[in-house]
Amino acid sequence: MPQLTLDLIDEAREYLRHRIRCTPVEASPGLSAKLGVPTWLKLESMQLTGSFKIRGAFFRLARASEAERRSGIITCSAGNHGKAVAYAARELGMRATIFVPKEVDHAKYRGMVACGAEVKVSPFPDYDKTEELAIEESRKSGRPFLSAFDDAAVMAGNGGTLATEIVEDLPDVKNFIVPVGGGGLSAGLALYVKEKVHGARLIGCQLEVTPALRLSLERGSAVTRMPSGESLAAGIEGGIGSETFEILRARVDDTPLVNDAEICEAVRWMVEEHQYLIEPTAAAVLAACLSGKVAPLSAPAVVVISGRNVSSATARKILCS
Repeated sequence: MPQLTLDLIDEAREYLRHRIRCTPVEASPGLSAKLGVPTWLKLESMQLTGSFKIRGAFFRLARASEAERRSGIITCSAGNHGKAVAYAARELGMRATIFVPKEVDHAKYRGMVACGAEVKVSPFPDYDKTEELAIEESRKSGRPFLSAFDDAAVMAGNGGTLATEIVEDLPDVKNFIVPVGGGGLSAGLALYVKEKVHGARLIGCQLEVTPALRLSLERGSAVTRMPSGESLAAGIEGGIGSETFEILRARVDDTPLVNDAEICEAVRWMVEEHQYLIEPTAAAVLAACLSGKVAPLSAPAVVVISGRNVSSATARKILCS
């Protein structure tokens, strides 16, 4: 398997150049006032399939081996990775089987099915146990398992190419505020900005109930399994990847933790301030900023808004509460 390098990120950027959107950045007066520095939003919520995950999925499947192309792949997803894999597999003429937790957001589930993927709903509410089912199915069937984050091509596509766009559009930014689940976005972005941006700081936001990155830093090894946190932000629950943690351990500067109440308030804030409806997972970064959990900043910042895929039922629950 390849290692994550700047060259691999450049390769991903070139492959994806005309296959996905170069998403916009938008100044946020409200966040600028809150953080005390000019602050922008990187709107991956406007990306194809509704999240940044199309970057890593498309690039990784384009690099599939002959065996993978013949048999297709098996993967596990809380929703956005699965939707992206389903889209990329359809475009590349590959078969995809996606395991999802039983609490998967209905909008994300419908998106996977609409793209023609085989979707298997787990009896478990959490990601980690669902992933174990997918890996076991991979062993039994002989079909390759594709990690949603612990894969160099996924990291290069997800975080790496995202970082290249941010650095080009916002050359003065030093603070990069990102959500952290398994680590595919944060690891790819961290490797790039720490090499390319002098004085870059990475702020990785997680859930209070499943703070895998912070626990991993405290223990000195990757916490790859955590019980379900019963959160609306399912995209960042569970453990962190062992490979992604090795990249992040010396590159992350802060790990603010947020709860569901703060996330729901952040979703409402986004609608009021910017008129964008985003998913709860994507609002974790805003929650960290708005609740004062991001330490005082001294240089411009960018906040990565990772996705928009939220069902109408969840949206009503948040907006009408």
